[in-house]
Amino acid sequence: MKPNQLENRLIQFAIDIIVLSKRINQSFASQHLTKQLIRSSTSVALNYGEARSGESTKDFLHKMKICFKGITRVND
Repeated sequence: MKPNQLENRLIQFAIDIIVLSKRINQSFASQHLTKQLIRSSTSVALNYGEARSGESTKDFLHKMKICFKGITRVND
């Protein structure tokens, strides 16, 4: 997969989560958890974009680790 393809998929993932979140009931707890889910899912795309502009291989890998933390947080 090319880097642009992955970035586009991550952006689409964030959009899908936002659309899905509109279907969740509006209780206090649901709103709280939905907001966290949106923050987590959107941060992965943004962090990946940042990683792609890493100044070195070491910098890129460090920033990718941050992306993976966001992904595992969403999938837990």
